[in-house]
Amino acid sequence: MADEDDPKAGERAGQGAAPGTASAEPPAIRNAGGSRRDRARKLLRIAATAVILLVALAAAAVVWHFYVTAPWTRDGRVRAQVAAVAPQVSGQIVALKVSDNQTVKRGDVLYLIDPFDFQVAVTQAEAEVKNREADLQVKNAQSARRQALTTVSTSVEEKQQYAGTAKIAEAALETAKAQLSQAQINLKRTEVRAPVNGRVTNLLLREGDYATTGTVNIRVVDTDSFWIDGYFEETKMANIHVNDPAEMRLMGFEPALKGTVESITLGIATANASPSTQGLPNVDPVYTWVRLAQRVPVRIRIDHVPEGVPLVAGMTATVVVNNGVGTRPAWFADLSRTIAGTR
Repeated sequence: MADEDDPKAGERAGQGAAPGTASAEPPAIRNAGGSRRDRARKLLRIAATAVILLVALAAAAVVWHFYVTAPWTRDGRVRAQVAAVAPQVSGQIVALKVSDNQTVKRGDVLYLIDPFDFQVAVTQAEAEVKNREADLQVKNAQSARRQALTTVSTSVEEKQQYAGTAKIAEAALETAKAQLSQAQINLKRTEVRAPVNGRVTNLLLREGDYATTGTVNIRVVDTDSFWIDGYFEETKMANIHVNDPAEMRLMGFEPALKGTVESITLGIATANASPSTQGLPNVDPVYTWVRLAQRVPVRIRIDHVPEGVPLVAGMTATVVVNNGVGTRPAWFADLSRTIAGTR
């Protein structure tokens, strides 16, 4: 039996009132509202999936273009010509005129070889020339006297002999002059000079060392010959041409160098080109599914170097050709036309 003072009892009585009152919501209306909300959520999920898919495709296209076809590489190297200096005469080094990493100009003396033996050779050659000149003068006078005589005083054979002797003396003089020239140039070669403008590198030479003809003992980096080699994947070569502008950044330096594509290498080594012991092609039987793109050297001429950026042969550089802009891949162009409805 319910308590008359219990308020919850009244509420329960109100809830059990006639079902036909206006406060009750029909089931059909509740079902219609729920189905609309379900369709909206489903459409929202489909739209979100489509947007994510489009963003993923666009990101894939950008990444593909950036890493596969765009003409840029981080595999660049600063290169320079190095003059290998070897003496043209042999002798002991008596004076070293340069130090390691010293800047030199073309024609500067690098070191001196003991000139004594070569000075003696020049003196002997000069004396031999004078001797041959005097001998030629005597032989010419003798031949001239015989030629002036008649056949009564001398024979034709004797005239010919004296004329031949004069010719031999003349040839001997020419030989002596050539030997003098050689002795003089050898004396001059005792001063070993820089063949290019540059900087001496890795100097291990010391006074007292013996210099041997043709043996390199000092090297000079040619500072007028710097260039950059960019090693580009073969997938990027379609977007690189001779005379294209290039921009290079050295590792550790922010300012960019400006340059121009000077040439493209036409050949790189391949293992399958090496012959076997019988001279037959040596073809590797292993063929992997993943094929790595070969790298092709591209020579970049340096047109401008920012102030404060040193060039050192062997430094690493990032090379960008044509501002890194290349043609889009064919599949990306077809996809773009399909989405735009212009295909």
